Amino acid sequence: MSEFIIALHVLVFLAHDKKSRSSEELSENLCTNPVRIRKVMSKCKKSGLVVTKAGVNGGYMIARDGKDINLREIYEAVGVQIIESKWHSGDIESDCLIASGMSEYVDELFSSLNEEVVKLLELITLDVVENKLREIKERKEI
Repeated sequence: MSEFIIALHVLVFLAHDKKSRSSEELSENLCTNPVRIRKVMSKCKKSGLVVTKAGVNGGYMIARDGKDINLREIYEAVGVQIIESKWHSGDIESDCLIASGMSEYVDELFSSLNEEVVKLLELITLDVVENKLREIKERKEI
């Protein structure tokens, strides 16, 4: 999930100022380390969300306008589930109705929830996120 947040933050930041930014510059804005940025951005580059520029003023640049990139694309680029469980309760071999079926039920539930989340993410673009961030900033200034 943190990879999704990193990618979202970076892409909104890059779409906002449309400048090339190094992983070091991005890491300062995100308050995380540049290695994590590079790992996530390599997935975004592979998915066509960012391009890279070599040289002194090199770094990552947004590949398309913010209104043309939706959050589903980011979700698919980083390849992580929004809702998941790494632990399962019960025992599938148990005679108990609850213990034997709960893990399968939760897996099916989370799969359905992820499908719904992905539909919602498709409706949200980077410029929508930036506008929400602007609203948050304005509320804080009051």
